[in-house]
Amino acid sequence: MDTFTALAEPTRRTILERLAANGNMTATEIYRGFKSTPPAISQHLKVLREAKLVRVEKKAQQRIYYINPKPMRELERWVRQFAAIKEREYQRLDAVLENMTKGSEATPMLPFEKG
Repeated sequence: MDTFTALAEPTRRTILERLAANGNMTATEIYRGFKSTPPAISQHLKVLREAKLVRVEKKAQQRIYYINPKPMRELERWVRQFAAIKEREYQRLDAVLENMTKGSEATPMLPFEKG
C-alpha cells in the first residue's frame, strides 16, 4: 500500500492527526474517537501499518500506535518540491501577465476593437 492510497481515506487521516496530537495511543483509545466499529478502525490501522505510516508495539494485551516519522518526512519533502515547482510556474505566469497589462495600459482596447 502506498502513502497516497493510505491517506486518501478521511478516517485514516484523522487517525494520523490524533496520533500526531497525542504522540501515541492504544488501539482502544483510537477506537473511542470514532462512530465506526472497532473492526473497521482496526482495518484502517492495518492499512496505515502496511503503508508504514504508523508503528505498533505490543505491551501485554495492548497495541500502542505511533506515527512513523520517516515516511511523513518523505511526504513533506515531496510536497515542498511540488509546491516549489508550482510557485516558479506561477511567478512566470505573473511576469507574463504583468508584461501584457503594461502594454495595454497605454492604449485601452474596447471590447470589439481589433488590436
